[in-house]
Amino acid sequence: MRSLLTGTLLLLWASACHPEPPVTSRAAVDDLTALGPGDTFDVRVYGEEDLSATYRVAQDGTIDFPFVGRIHVEGREPTEVADAIAVALRDGEILVAPQVSVLIKESESRVVSVMGAVASSGTFPMRSGLTVVQAISLAGGFSPLANRNETVVTRRVNGELKRHLVRVDDISRGRAEDFLLRSGDIVFVPERLF
Repeated sequence: MRSLLTGTLLLLWASACHPEPPVTSRAAVDDLTALGPGDTFDVRVYGEEDLSATYRVAQDGTIDFPFVGRIHVEGREPTEVADAIAVALRDGEILVAPQVSVLIKESESRVVSVMGAVASSGTFPMRSGLTVVQAISLAGGFSPLANRNETVVTRRVNGELKRHLVRVDDISRGRAEDFLLRSGDIVFVPERLF
């Protein structure tokens, strides 16, 4: 029991002392600014108060915009959404040269979930460079029965669920790199059988 507590404390200390890995891809940066289901954002169309309003992204990743209909916004940055709305308004001959801006108000989609054999399962805000070890620390660390080397990250890629085995004990011993999380990832820590 004493070695388990020492190991947990060592893991927490190591994750706190280890600098955040740099964001190395455009996808990782976009992941923090892209819209997703449940997010709310303001749309402002210059000179058109009737079209300026707050919208919530539906579960299918779309919004219903007046006079235009459904526009797919999931995975797009605010500037891309503004451009898509402007194009739809122009192509639909609703406005000649629309000037559109989009500002995110609330982000429900940029979170990671940590479940299973951790002190406090839950959903946590996503931030740039968040790793599996850091997410587990946010959840209060491992429970005594955690099977650390069988941690699984489930991620949706192009509509398909992918599972990644993450060996956290190996990470804490320097034998493996920590796993960089993305918005929407689910971290599951199973219990040991004995």
